[in-house]
Amino acid sequence: MGRIIEKIALERNHNIVARLEKGWSPENLKNADVAIEFTQPDSAFSNIHKALKYGIPVVSGTTGWYDRISDLEEVSKTAGLVYASNFSLGVNILFEINKISAQLLADHEDYNVNIHETHHTEKKDIPSGTAITLAESIIERNKLSGWTLTEEVGKLPIKSYRKIDIPGNHTITYQSGVDEISISHTAFNREGFAVGALIASEKIIGKIGIHKFNSLLF
Repeated sequence: MGRIIEKIALERNHNIVARLEKGWSPENLKNADVAIEFTQPDSAFSNIHKALKYGIPVVSGTTGWYDRISDLEEVSKTAGLVYASNFSLGVNILFEINKISAQLLADHEDYNVNIHETHHTEKKDIPSGTAITLAESIIERNKLSGWTLTEEVGKLPIKSYRKIDIPGNHTITYQSGVDEISISHTAFNREGFAVGALIASEKIIGKIGIHKFNSLLF
């Protein structure tokens, strides 16, 4: 992702002032207008906290650390954070369609819903953050107590698969005894994620607080 983001950033006439691995330091961050954070769940929070503390806005595409996001509220009062489980424009449109379909089908208990997601074998978190975001919108609007990777009564099943060279596929399926409704998004490459991250970078400069990407995008 870093290489793809750099390529597209240069095409959009931005300058790259640092290329960082997991552990960031204040020295790394000087001269930056914004930091784009696509690392790993075990380093994301620390990286983001350091950047915000020094007044540098952050765009984070790392998932698996959101249980600590409230701990950034104070430090984000001087620089903004925008985060998303997926920065693809297409996926964020999928999020909005998913909310509408969940609302429309909320009172139709004859439809059972499930989510399937497939990613490349290097992806560490299972299920994907995108699948969890989709699931949470459905759970909010239906009589479900949560999501599950197995089979649990009253929970939304998520099936996760890891295969070589799959950027990301997500499908929400509603099935009844008479028909099936499916909503899908298939990424052909990772450039869509990079473009979205750069759009977020351009929009977060000058803002404070914590923002979901779709709140800036739409």
